[in-house]
Amino acid sequence: MATETGGEVRMQPTLGLTGVTINAMALIAPGAFLWTTYQIQAVPSSAMNMWFSVFIATAIAMLTAIAYATLARRYPEAGPGSSYYFAEAAVLQQEEHRHFKFARLSKFIVGWASHLYYWVYPGVMVAFMGLVITYIIQTFVPSFGAPWQEVLVCIVFAIIVGAIAYIGVTGATLANIIINAIQIIALVSFSILAVVYRIQHPELHYMHPNPLSVVLPHDLGGLIFQSTIAILLVVGFESATALAAEAKNPARDIPRGVILSLVIQAVIFYFLEYFAANFVINDAYKNAGGSGFAAANSSVAPIGDLARIIGDSLLGGNGLAYAMMLAASVVVALVGTSLSCLNTGVRVTYAMGKDTELPVVFGFLHGRFRTPHVGVIVLTIISALVGSYGVLNVNNLTQVTLISNIGTFLLYGMTCLICLIAFRGVPGRSFFSTILAPALGALMNILMLVGVLYYAITAGGASQLNTIIAALFAVAWLVIGFGYLYIRKLVTGTPILYPEDHKEKLGLKIGSGSGVLSGESS
Repeated sequence: MATETGGEVRMQPTLGLTGVTINAMALIAPGAFLWTTYQIQAVPSSAMNMWFSVFIATAIAMLTAIAYATLARRYPEAGPGSSYYFAEAAVLQQEEHRHFKFARLSKFIVGWASHLYYWVYPGVMVAFMGLVITYIIQTFVPSFGAPWQEVLVCIVFAIIVGAIAYIGVTGATLANIIINAIQIIALVSFSILAVVYRIQHPELHYMHPNPLSVVLPHDLGGLIFQSTIAILLVVGFESATALAAEAKNPARDIPRGVILSLVIQAVIFYFLEYFAANFVINDAYKNAGGSGFAAANSSVAPIGDLARIIGDSLLGGNGLAYAMMLAASVVVALVGTSLSCLNTGVRVTYAMGKDTELPVVFGFLHGRFRTPHVGVIVLTIISALVGSYGVLNVNNLTQVTLISNIGTFLLYGMTCLICLIAFRGVPGRSFFSTILAPALGALMNILMLVGVLYYAITAGGASQLNTIIAALFAVAWLVIGFGYLYIRKLVTGTPILYPEDHKEKLGLKIGSGSGVLSGESS
């Protein structure tokens, strides 16, 4: 794994619990996802289950977060490697060669697969940004929105996020503190105004007749469908584990940051905002697609529509101004989630570069900012390309989103399995955090992946084609990874499976804080 020696530039441990948590909170970003995903969640046949599906998604995410936190506590020396490091450490600590020989293969599979998530997801956020900016500008300049204009927005946004990441996580932390504060204020204001609006307008016919209807499930099929969407809202908590090299006390603060970020953003703010948005929607909200949930499902920005209605009623006719303020907070939130994901992705890439599992140039740090600047530049370019492709039409956006989702569920499911392996046979281990939670987390992540693909394929039409394209890309990516691994073996002679004397040559204790697991890293 990534270890610094001699006179090499090192990552600087500057983050406390607040910094770790804030960076993870930015990736979850409830202020961005309520706006960007409410439309697809508002399918009339299942929308009544929306809040409870967020509850289920959060529960699944919490099981996965427990696995991440437990691994981070056991391996505080993981540095920027996150699951990539955990995968090797958990297998390498096994006693017999027939088990630990797979340690390098395990870490490579996890690291390579994680790039489906970490290298594509920032581009999806860039595409979302292009759509939100286009919505804002079109409100005042209806002619805006030509493909080249949307692509230009994506490129500029990717460069801005990349520039912040380039100067380092300390600067990113300050930016994320401001970003989180803005989106939280916007979310709370919208939620309060939505509830007040309903109280002051009892004469309207609301989709949910009472508060209890909002939070209870209504039918199993609709709940399952909604859950496959909602699970995508709560990803990102694991980004804290990639900051271990920059945390002052990683053994204490990384596990806490993982759990705290999810509790604050999901249990508090997602639960609040999804209650309010579902509590206020009524059949007086109409457009060409219908009324209520049907109107929301056919609108490009249903939360903006609701904000405008609420603002006109409660803010002296200033609904447009309020909707624009809310849209601006979404822009800010998208900056935060893109920045946090880019920071996490480049650090995992950096760890693989240090191990020469990827080209060694990815393992370089900037002399002044102490950041993996090569990875930042490359991922900024990739994000601009993915975002520019996704912003052009809904099919393109669906394809890149599905690719990212496949990577997410693969990574989360594998990490839960890694947790089971890491604590196998360890005396005094916690049954809940080392067996039950990761086992359930692995099962639920696999089921969610199957559910996402199933509903997309059975929908037919463009949805089916988009899913097939995304799945083929994911398979091709994994095949390329194995090809790269095999070519390295032929060129350098590096064995894919560790020899029997590997641990003796390494001479280091696993999980001791040494930070070195493979011979290439020492």
